[in-house]
Amino acid sequence: MHGWPDRAGRLSRIKALIGRRFHGSYTVRGVAALLGRRGWTCRVPALRAVERDEVAVAGWMKEA
Repeated sequence: MHGWPDRAGRLSRIKALIGRRFHGSYTVRGVAALLGRRGWTCRVPALRAVERDEVAVAGWMKEA
């Protein structure tokens, strides 16, 4: 997932990306507030997409 092996610490990763891209810093709480103002939520889909191609996903995971 964009250079990180798992999904843990999403807000801290977004914080790191903001720092790299814009050469500034935010707190994790500040990142959460920014995303909240833009309408983003912390929800994760409960089900996988019906169209999901497991073979293709496995291939992408090997490439990454």
